[in-house]
Amino acid sequence: MALNNTYEARLVQQETAVGAGVQILLLALLGSAIGLGPAGWLTGLVFAIASWALLSLALHRSRLRSFGPANRVTLGRATLVGGVTALVADSFESSPPVTLFVGLTAVALILDGVDGKVARRTGTSTALGARFDMEVDAFLILVLSVYVSMSLGPWVLFIGAMRYGFVAAARVWPWLNAPLPPSTARKTVAAMQGVFLLLAASGLLPYMATFAVAATALAALVWSFGRDILWLWRTSRVEQVPVAEVRELVAS
Repeated sequence: MALNNTYEARLVQQETAVGAGVQILLLALLGSAIGLGPAGWLTGLVFAIASWALLSLALHRSRLRSFGPANRVTLGRATLVGGVTALVADSFESSPPVTLFVGLTAVALILDGVDGKVARRTGTSTALGARFDMEVDAFLILVLSVYVSMSLGPWVLFIGAMRYGFVAAARVWPWLNAPLPPSTARKTVAAMQGVFLLLAASGLLPYMATFAVAATALAALVWSFGRDILWLWRTSRVEQVPVAEVRELVAS
């Protein structure tokens, strides 16, 4: 049994290594197609190595016996996000081809709705898979906000940074770590961020329309985070009331 577990663990880890190899292959294809510069290559390689290391560590801790079809889809999405990240890094020196940039991003966004369905249909939903999916989504939004901010201004960065700010705040205020109830509105707002940022990045709209699209995305995100934070705060206050009452009874 121990030998089988070791063999399965190696197979799972090998899939992450394959993902890193595919990422490097995509960078090579981008380099040959558009002449990816040093900044794009370096950023893409750092993304590939960091993704492989973090995912390998998470898999080791979770002790999953199979990588699963849904995680393979997410890994494919992560590869595309790595390509988009390289293009954005390269855009500080020269603008990437719009068609290529939009194409990679659009496929990554479309696949976001695939991995969850695959996990549910195959019965392979895991906490690690959900976290992996969420982190890929969050990083893509961050990268897109960096790209759009170059034309609209640094305020767009709040879109990509908000989730990471929330995570940092939760380390200071643990009540932010409490589970949230399911919300269609939250899922809708999260999904629209990538679509709106891609539309703003495509250059298809005039400046004012692009500004309005990005501003709408930010406003919706602020509303969504604000609503959830208020709910978490109120819930934490309610949970503290019984404790206070017990202490008063003991003191009396």
